[in-house]
Amino acid sequence: MHPPRLYVITIFLIFIWFRGTSQSITSPLDSRLKTLDSTLTVLHNQAMFNGVVLVAEQGKVRYQKALGIASITNNVPLTTQSAFNLASVSKQFIAMMIMQLQEQGKLKYDEPVQTYLHHFPYTAISVRDLLNHTSGLPEYFDLAQKYLGPLDTLTNDGLVQLLNQHKPAPVFQPGDKWAYCNTGYVVLGAIIAKVSGMPVETFFDQNIVRPLKLKNTYIYYHKSKTVPHNRVYGFRRENGRNVADDLIRLDGVVGDGNVYSSAEDLLIWAQSLSTGKLVKEFTIKEAFMPVKLNDGTTYPYGFGWMIEENGNVLMHTGGWVGFRTLIIRYVDRKQTLIMLANGGNAAGRIARDILDGKPVQLPQTQLISNVRVIDGTGTPARKAAVRLRNDRIWEVGTLTPFKNESVFDGKGMVLSPGFIDSHSHHDLNAQPDALPAVSQGITTIVVGQDGGGLLMDTLQSRLKRQPVAINVASYTGHAMLRQKAMGANGLYRTAKADEVEQMKTLLRSEMHNGALGLSTGLEYESSFFSNRDEVLQLAQVAADSGGRYISHIRSEDITLDEAVDEIIQIGRQTKMPVQISHLKIALRSKWGQSQRLLALLEEARSEGVKITADCYPYDYWMSTLRVLFPKRDYTNPVSAEFAVNQLFDPSQSVLVRYAANPAYAGKSVGDVAKLRNEKPAQTLMNLVAEASDFGQKNPDVSGVEGIMGKSMSETDVRDFLTWPHTNICSDGANDGHPRGYGAFTRVLARYVRDQRLMTLETAIQKMTSLSAEHLGLKNRGIVTSGYFADLVLFNPDTVLDKARIGDNKALSTGIEAVWVAGKLVYQGQKTTGVRPGTLLRR
Repeated sequence: MHPPRLYVITIFLIFIWFRGTSQSITSPLDSRLKTLDSTLTVLHNQAMFNGVVLVAEQGKVRYQKALGIASITNNVPLTTQSAFNLASVSKQFIAMMIMQLQEQGKLKYDEPVQTYLHHFPYTAISVRDLLNHTSGLPEYFDLAQKYLGPLDTLTNDGLVQLLNQHKPAPVFQPGDKWAYCNTGYVVLGAIIAKVSGMPVETFFDQNIVRPLKLKNTYIYYHKSKTVPHNRVYGFRRENGRNVADDLIRLDGVVGDGNVYSSAEDLLIWAQSLSTGKLVKEFTIKEAFMPVKLNDGTTYPYGFGWMIEENGNVLMHTGGWVGFRTLIIRYVDRKQTLIMLANGGNAAGRIARDILDGKPVQLPQTQLISNVRVIDGTGTPARKAAVRLRNDRIWEVGTLTPFKNESVFDGKGMVLSPGFIDSHSHHDLNAQPDALPAVSQGITTIVVGQDGGGLLMDTLQSRLKRQPVAINVASYTGHAMLRQKAMGANGLYRTAKADEVEQMKTLLRSEMHNGALGLSTGLEYESSFFSNRDEVLQLAQVAADSGGRYISHIRSEDITLDEAVDEIIQIGRQTKMPVQISHLKIALRSKWGQSQRLLALLEEARSEGVKITADCYPYDYWMSTLRVLFPKRDYTNPVSAEFAVNQLFDPSQSVLVRYAANPAYAGKSVGDVAKLRNEKPAQTLMNLVAEASDFGQKNPDVSGVEGIMGKSMSETDVRDFLTWPHTNICSDGANDGHPRGYGAFTRVLARYVRDQRLMTLETAIQKMTSLSAEHLGLKNRGIVTSGYFADLVLFNPDTVLDKARIGDNKALSTGIEAVWVAGKLVYQGQKTTGVRPGTLLRR
C-alpha cells in the first residue's frame, strides 16, 4: 500500500547513505546478526527505529528483537507477537486468496474483471493484470479524495462504484507496461468478496489464518466493529514528539493494505509457501514468475512479490501512515528477514545490507542547540534547537541530545536558513571555498546572470573536478546563446530567423539539463541589439519548459519605463514568472520615482503578471564604462556630458580595474580627469576609447575595465528593498564592488539594526524563502523538517559588513557559523575546507 500524495514517504525505496562498518557475505551469520543488533539499538536510541525484527534460517529463528512501543497513548512495549498493519506486504495475502479461488475453480486469471464485477467499467483488464500491476488503472487516492465527502469512508465496493461512475482514463493499455497500482489490489479484494460470497476478512480467516494456525494475523480496517487487543498503532516523530499517524478515511478498503500480522506469524506464512499447505506447488510457483508484457519483455514482479536475483530473492516492502514493513525470502540461502515498524521510520535497507554483507553507514545526526530560530517564513523568532540528519533538517523544537550526539551550542544567537543569492558573479572556480559568499552567510548562489554564464554540462564538469563549498544554480544566458549562434563578432545586430532557431534549440537543451530559465542583460552590447521578438521567442521556450525569466533590463536610466514595459509584456505573454535584476533608478532626473515604478509593477501583478525583483543594498553599481552611453555613441561629447551630469557622479565613481593603464584602478573618474588635466566628460570618452583599443590589441584579456558608478538615490534603494516582492541579492563577485563580500550583512546591519527599515524576520525572509520562491528552488530557504540543512548562525547585535571601496575584501563580522548540506563550511571567520556544494537543477 502506498499513500496518497499527502503521505508519500516511500522509505524503503529511497537509498540512504549511512556510516558504519561492512562485513562480507561469507562471514558467519552470527557475526552479521551481532552487527544488526548493535545497529538497531543505535537507531532506536536515536529515535530512528521503533519496531520488530526477525531473522530466520532454515525455518528456525536466529535473531528477533522488539524495540519501542505499540502505541503512544499507553506506551505498551512491542513484542514479536505484536500485529502491525503490513501496508503493501498485504498484497501477497490478497494474491494468495485469488490463487485459492482459482484452484477452487471459482475464477480464472485471464478472465476479464467484468466477469466477476459486472459494474467494473474496463472491458480489457483481466484478473492477472490486477495481480501483476499491468492494468493501467490510475491510483485511487486522488479519485477518492475528489469525490468522497469529508466524513465518508472508502470501501472496496465504493471504489468500484467510483470507477464506474467517473471512469478515469487508463494510464496505458493493459499489459503494455508495468506500473505499481494499489487500485488493482483493492479491486481484487472486491473480487474475493464477490466470488467467495463472504467478507474478505472471513475468507482470509478460514483459508489462511486457521490452516496455518496464525495467532496474531487478521484483517482490520477503518470502522471495523472490533479492535484486536494486540493491534499496533502507527505514529511518527515530529520535532521531537511522537504524534499519532494511523488509519485514515481511505482505510475502509482491504487489498492494498490493512492485513495485520506479527513477525512470528509472518515467519510461519513465509515457510508455508514452500509446503503446499495453502495452494498446490505449481500454483505458488506461478506467483514467483516475472510478468510478461505485451511486447514480450518481462518485469520482475509476480503475484504480490518482487523478484530479484533470478528468483533467489523474493521480497516486498510497504509504507502507509506510520507503518513501514519489509519481508525478504532468500531462497538460495534459506533465510528470511522480517521488519515491521510503526514509528514512521525504517531500517529495512540497513538490515538487508548487513545480512548481504554490504557496507552500511548509519545516519549522522547533530544538534544545534540554544538558538533563536528565524525560520525564513517571516514569522517571529523563537527559542529552539535544530537537529540535522545527514544533509537535511530533521527536527526543530525543544530537543535534548541523543547519547553521543554532536552538539553545537548556538549561545543564544540567531539560526536562520542559509542566504540565497539570486544574482551572483562569484567565481567558485577561482575560490572553491567561497569565502566572499559564506563570510556573509550565503549558502547558494545563482549564476548565468546578465545574459552570460556557462552551459550546464560545463558547470557540472567543473564542480566534479573542483568541489565547492556552496550550492550553485544557473540560468542560461541570452548573450551566450547569441554568441554561439551568431559568433563573437556578429552580436551588434538583430538576429536572423535561423539564428533565433539555433538559440531556441540550445536553450531547450539547457532547460532539459536543469537551467532555471533564461537570463538577459539587454543593456549590454552583446544583447542590446536584439529586438523584443527575439527575446520573447526565447522566453517562450523557457516558459514551455517550466522555467523563469530574469533580466538586467534594457535600460535603468533614460528608457527605464520602456524597459520595464518589455519585461512586463514578456511575463504577460509567456505567463511565467519574470524578475527584474538589481532593481534601480540610475537617472538623476528620475530619482525619487521609486514609488511610481513600484505602482507599475503592482498594477501588472494585479493583472496576473508574476513579476518580482531583486535588489542589493548600495547606491552605487558596478559595470562597464560603456553602459554610460545608452545610445552607444562613445565619441559624442553631448552624450558624455549627459552621462557625467545624469548617469553617474565622476567624483564618487571609482575605476575598479583598467587594464589599459593599471595605475587608474582605485581612482575616481574625477581623479583621473584631474591627472589628465581634462574635463570629466572628455576623460570618460578617452577612457572608453583607450580601453577599446587595448581590448582589440589584447583579445585574450577579459574584463579590461570596470567602474563602480555612484548614481542612485538612497530613498529609492530603501523603497525597492522594502517592496514585498523584492528579495535580496549581491550582484557581487570575488573582487571589485564591496557587495561581493558584504551585501547580505549590510542589510542586517544598516537597514535592520540601525535604520529599522524592516524587521529581522522580514529581512531573513527576503534572503531565504522569498529568494527560493522567486527562483523555483525546492526544499530550501526555510528551517523546517525535510528541508536541506543550509544554515547560518549569526549575532544580530554585532553583524556588520566591513567591505568598503578601497578595502573591498574585508570580511563581515557577526557571521559565526555556516552549514551547507549539514556540513560546517565556515566558522570563526575562516572556511573549514569542507566542500559539500552541489549543482541545483530546476
